[in-house]
Amino acid sequence: MLTGSGIKVFAGTSHPELAEIIARRIGLPLGKAEVTRSAIGETTVTIHESVREDDVYIINTGCGTVNTALMELCIMIHACKIASAKRITAVIPLFPYARQDKKDKSRAPITAKLVANMIQKSGCDHIITMDLHASQIQGFFDVPLYAEPSIILYIRTHFDLNDVVIVSPDAGGAKRATSIADRLGVDFALFHKERKKANEVSRMVLVGNCKDKIAILVDDMADTCGTLCLAASHLSEAGATKSFAFVTHGILSGNALKTVEASTLEKLIVTNTLPQQQNQAACKKIEVLDIGKVLGEVIRRSHYGESVSKLFHEVPY
Repeated sequence: MLTGSGIKVFAGTSHPELAEIIARRIGLPLGKAEVTRSAIGETTVTIHESVREDDVYIINTGCGTVNTALMELCIMIHACKIASAKRITAVIPLFPYARQDKKDKSRAPITAKLVANMIQKSGCDHIITMDLHASQIQGFFDVPLYAEPSIILYIRTHFDLNDVVIVSPDAGGAKRATSIADRLGVDFALFHKERKKANEVSRMVLVGNCKDKIAILVDDMADTCGTLCLAASHLSEAGATKSFAFVTHGILSGNALKTVEASTLEKLIVTNTLPQQQNQAACKKIEVLDIGKVLGEVIRRSHYGESVSKLFHEVPY
């Protein structure tokens, strides 16, 4: 819990529930800020309390109308900057445009870098975000975090580790999955997948042994859930007794919930970097893992100059 003055925490409109959880964790009320929109869609921000020489944290995530949330965040940062805040940190659990992280074809933009530049130019000193989609864009940020400690705690308390194998749904997530498998002391497997086009997998090949094991798929993001559900089907064919999936960012667009409901997955466990109440109500296989307390602890440690990296090696809060 934070005590004394010198810190203010504000929230945008994208995910107020998570902001409240974070505020409760650090023992401070959310700062008084008003966000309104004009008839033509322009965003107006009014900060109703002094931030002069304060350590300011602004919580907003990339969900809902993403472009509106991003502009809202930049304006809030700018408002605090010109009001003489000492330091401004943006807390963005799901970083917008993280999947546009490289120039993969002619004349393609690197939009993740553009967004990072926008936030920096607004006056932001640091960024706290969760499980960036690609490791190379970690270089854009000061405090990239991982949901890994929370996932590890869940697995240890809900499964017999002798029966578990950690599975990556693609080669790109192999590092994340092997890190979790190593810390749990369990086996690891991965899928090699080929795509015809974005969000459409043509073929998946399992590398590793999952026979008579509980297979736990881990990934940073679930959008249409086609890959996860296809992987779960292949795991069943390969002899896995049950299949679960852990995902940091549950976007769950289109027919994702119906796909999950009809799949062989026992559960899809997602964190609350995005609001999940409606998804839980619509699909009984969705379970939510709260990362608000972890983010709150990161803010506390950041404010007092304590180590954030130790969180990766301690029991989650």
